[in-house]
Amino acid sequence: MVNGISVGAAAETVGLSVHTLRWYEQEGLVEPVERDTAGRRRYCDRDLDWLRLLIRLRGTGMPVRDMRRYAEMVRAGDHTVGDRLRLFVEHRERVLARIEELQQDVAMLDIKIALYGEMERAQRAEDAQHAREVLGLDLFDTEATATARGL
Repeated sequence: MVNGISVGAAAETVGLSVHTLRWYEQEGLVEPVERDTAGRRRYCDRDLDWLRLLIRLRGTGMPVRDMRRYAEMVRAGDHTVGDRLRLFVEHRERVLARIEELQQDVAMLDIKIALYGEMERAQRAEDAQHAREVLGLDLFDTEATATARGL
């Protein structure tokens, strides 16, 4: 009997849907996994590690075509090590460029957050000032003074 876990358990373990896991297989990203005597897929630790790598690569924005190319190079053997290295170096450069863009995006968000925070504080201060004027209070009135006036 073949050891390993079912497609559903494998999908749950790595955080994919069963549909996506099967799609990865159809796209050539995953080598065909072993099957039990009933023909059901059985995923071993090595398969799960490979899936985790693919998920991580996809999370970095690596295009599926590059992931497929990488999978093909791995299956082709050690003579592709240089090509694999270049693929990862080039992709790393794209990831670092994207991180720089995201840092600029966050900086813009920080500016807007600070601006709207200041505007909100100013509005509250204006509202508080207006309330004091309407109620005839000044900044030095105490809670006791306001209570004595029935406010």
